[in-house]
Amino acid sequence: MVTFWFIVIAFLWTGYFVLEGFDFGVGALLPLLSRGEAERRQMIGTIGPVWDGNEVWVITAVGAMFAAFPVWYSDLLSGYYLPFFLVVVGLIARGVGLEWRGKVTSRREAALCDAGIVTGSVLTAFLWGAIFGHVVRGTAAATVIGGTLSLSVAVLHGAVFLSLKTAGPVRARARRAALLTAAGAVPLAVLALPAVADTAAAPWTWVAALAATAALAAGVALIGRHREGAAFAATTAFITLATAALFGALWRAPLPGLTVAEAASASYTLTVLTWIGLLALPGVLAYQAWTYWVFRKRLTAAAVS
Repeated sequence: MVTFWFIVIAFLWTGYFVLEGFDFGVGALLPLLSRGEAERRQMIGTIGPVWDGNEVWVITAVGAMFAAFPVWYSDLLSGYYLPFFLVVVGLIARGVGLEWRGKVTSRREAALCDAGIVTGSVLTAFLWGAIFGHVVRGTAAATVIGGTLSLSVAVLHGAVFLSLKTAGPVRARARRAALLTAAGAVPLAVLALPAVADTAAAPWTWVAALAATAALAAGVALIGRHREGAAFAATTAFITLATAALFGALWRAPLPGLTVAEAASASYTLTVLTWIGLLALPGVLAYQAWTYWVFRKRLTAAAVS
């Protein structure tokens, strides 16, 4: 049961990083790719129907950690209190900006909403990588590299998503932005992922790290060939494999001096959680898949202006 719930939590964090990853990327690119109000609305419209549902993944992941691994939860959140506080601030600023962006009437108010979206997206995307980078390696260099990699991959993922979901000039700019961002993201991945792979705890993490790097390179090649759907699948694969390598490295010790078994709840608690998860999770996944299917079409600037 301990192993099962560790895998469940890894799955929830993976879903969050994949789905919120392109949300953060779109938010960070908002002032760089849009040329006027219509294009800003077009970009925001690509994530408007789904961004709040994507955030549910982190709430579920943290809630599952609280129930299944309370010691890990308490030590992680207390040990990284300030970064997590800033994550919450970033998510609030971004959420307020996205909610109010379509309701404001003046340019000044719209600019404030845009600032909240951009700041919240950039700050949060950087902090997640910085937090987990420090958890794995515990050094300032790992913190900076992890944060920079997380932000650059989010921007790349978001640019590919925009190229898949938009038409017109924004689509062309998004492809160029993806190629430019890849120039930094790929070397960072080559530098960071071997440090995450842990041969002693989980030898397969090396395979995951290498496959993740290959997927990222493939995504860059595919976006260069205007194959946006395949490129988005490749960046999604990179995030999935990189997160698998990360949690594989955390399996032996999710925090220094703490084993997974020591961090886990009692067997009865894990059993109850399993039944709750088996009943609730399929419905949640089906609903979110249906949401993406409904809003699957490309957006044009004219359609949202």
